[in-house]
Amino acid sequence: MKELDFINIIKEQIGTEFIGDDCAYLKDLGIVITQDSLVEDIHFKKEWYTPYELGYKSVAVNISDVIASGAEPKYITVALSLPNDINNYFIKDFYIGAKDALYGAQIVGGDITGSSDKIFISIAAIGTDKGRKISSRASAKSGYSIIVNKNSVNDFGKSSLGLDQLLRGIKKSDVIEIHKKPILDYDFAKMIASKIESEYAMMDTSDGLADALFKIAESSQVSIVIDDINGCFGAEDYKIVAAVPKEFLKSLSNYYVLGEVVEKNDFIIKIGEKEFRSYKDLNLYDHFGGKYER
Repeated sequence: MKELDFINIIKEQIGTEFIGDDCAYLKDLGIVITQDSLVEDIHFKKEWYTPYELGYKSVAVNISDVIASGAEPKYITVALSLPNDINNYFIKDFYIGAKDALYGAQIVGGDITGSSDKIFISIAAIGTDKGRKISSRASAKSGYSIIVNKNSVNDFGKSSLGLDQLLRGIKKSDVIEIHKKPILDYDFAKMIASKIESEYAMMDTSDGLADALFKIAESSQVSIVIDDINGCFGAEDYKIVAAVPKEFLKSLSNYYVLGEVVEKNDFIIKIGEKEFRSYKDLNLYDHFGGKYER
């Protein structure tokens, strides 16, 4: 998978201290920081999205990384590269949508430039660790429970169904709305990060539930076993999955236990009766091998 190959090359060049999680935790500053880009005809098609929806999703996907780290979202910067046919109404509606996805953060600046013929969006998000314990995908331990928000357990895979409908020419449905305007597990992530004292692992499912679990298991040098639920191999769900000590569950509410972390086995993750020994076995979207993000 080219994306993972590229990431490994980057690690070799700049080191691994801050590379591994979706947010870099700058402990000396008390912040986490992340950056995501959306490219027209790779992550979205302009005819699928209103400017409002595009602004909303562009910010939401970055806020999702911040809350998945355990941090409180604080600041956003927005960089736009736009073709000549973009008008003032696009900019206004884009920023109205962006403001509606802030989850308490503020937009504090950015950049705007021209582009040849495509829209390029790059968002940086900063969160604070004040009153929170920051997660790491390398902190799952044998005996930990794998949990998700009880209200979200039936939502996995719906965003991918929405994308499939858009690709088939369907313009409106409930799952398309979920794909274009994700609702984040903000309160669930906050509850975990503000109460937990132990080391723990937490990620969003931006590349799918199976992807997140595989990355947690691999980074933590453990294996993970979960029940086979609908939507494990979808993407762009932007829901929270966490590996936490079993005793910590007494402090939580509204959670659903998917499975558990076990000692490192000859598989990385096991979903139902099927074992996965390499990332390639998951057969997920390749950022450098597919036409649209999914």
